[in-house]
Amino acid sequence: MTDASMDQTAPRPKRSLHVADDRTRARRAAEKRFRAYGVAAITAGLLCLVVLIWSILSNGLPAFQRTVVDIEFTLTQEQFDEAEKAVLKTKVYTDFFIASLTRQLEDQGLEVAFDGKAVERLMGKVGGTLRSFYRDNPQALGRAVSFELPAASRVDRYFKGTFSRDGISEGNRFIQVEDLDLADALAEAGIIRQAFNWEFITGVDTGVDNPGGAGIGASVLGSFMMMIVVLVLSLPIGVAASIYLEEFAPKNWFTDLIEVNISNLAAVPSIVFGILGLAVFIQFMHLPQSAPLVGGLVLTLMTLPTIIISTRASLRAVPPSIRDAALGVGASRMQTVFHHVLPLAMPGILTGTIIGLAQALGETAPLLLIGMVGFIARYPETFLQGFEGPNSAMPAQIYNWAARSDAVFTEKAWGGIIVLLIFLLSMNIIAILLRRRFERRW
Repeated sequence: MTDASMDQTAPRPKRSLHVADDRTRARRAAEKRFRAYGVAAITAGLLCLVVLIWSILSNGLPAFQRTVVDIEFTLTQEQFDEAEKAVLKTKVYTDFFIASLTRQLEDQGLEVAFDGKAVERLMGKVGGTLRSFYRDNPQALGRAVSFELPAASRVDRYFKGTFSRDGISEGNRFIQVEDLDLADALAEAGIIRQAFNWEFITGVDTGVDNPGGAGIGASVLGSFMMMIVVLVLSLPIGVAASIYLEEFAPKNWFTDLIEVNISNLAAVPSIVFGILGLAVFIQFMHLPQSAPLVGGLVLTLMTLPTIIISTRASLRAVPPSIRDAALGVGASRMQTVFHHVLPLAMPGILTGTIIGLAQALGETAPLLLIGMVGFIARYPETFLQGFEGPNSAMPAQIYNWAARSDAVFTEKAWGGIIVLLIFLLSMNIIAILLRRRFERRW
């Protein structure tokens, strides 16, 4: 035997299972890199979420507070008669208010000179407010009445730290440096304070001239009315269509065409549904413009594909053995679906429905096309009028405020986003609770 043959038949060195080779080390390094990429992606997503939440809260929470002026004011019968006989009635009421405010400041050792124009720049038209109160409440004459008057928007921003004296230009007709001196004196005397802004929760849009008094309450009611319409129409229609397509419809080219179109409708931009609603419900059917009823119909068309797709997925997730067992003991096809399949699919159906409603709640473009803009938001007189009367919705109201130039309206828009997010989170929490309540194990 030659040396060459001995080399060819020489045994290979043995490898231990306890020692990683180069290929194993490379695979483990790739796995570590992949885990690092995943952790980095999750960290980046959480960081973006924290920044978003911080931006919303820091910009929106000031909308839930407002600066108010607490004044204890007494108007006698003689002063009331004198003011009502005067030509400029509100000016006389303002003069009485200034005299009372001056006395309160002097009692606390503060001497600040101001006039009616300064009071109007700080608190708005106080004279008109007092006159309306005492004309509606003549029994209040002769006794002390505590008034909580909202401060002007720039004074409110001054105490919130978003407006400074440096931002006051020469000859500004809305606010002057001396007015802020008066505001500081009132704050030192405890007359000006920060209070919860219930007007923002319950109020309506007051137009561009009074940003501080604007509220989102009527728009919240408009969104609630629309969601009632969407729920009443989309849930039975969507579930019925899903049950037929999944359990009873024959498998042919026609049902395949319907399924493809449903999937395509789910991806159609929402503004297309707005144009459809404008053309069909308003111009053709002559339904009232800007009504929550029309808005609900438009959002129903937009929500139906989502509900149908989620409902079919829930029905498909029920094991076929459930159907076979029901049919095996003599149940009809209808009894199998409604007594066995549908109850098991109910958690997914409810979850998909609420998610579809939450998606519809945040839509803006279709509502703007049918005229549900922010400045028309009003409280209805009756429940039924709430469906057919002109109103707005939260997304449209937020868009309307964000489009205005005043910084107070921007603050209101951020606050409206917080209210909208609370509604969305509430609906998702309800979806989770319903899913756990009706969920069954098999």
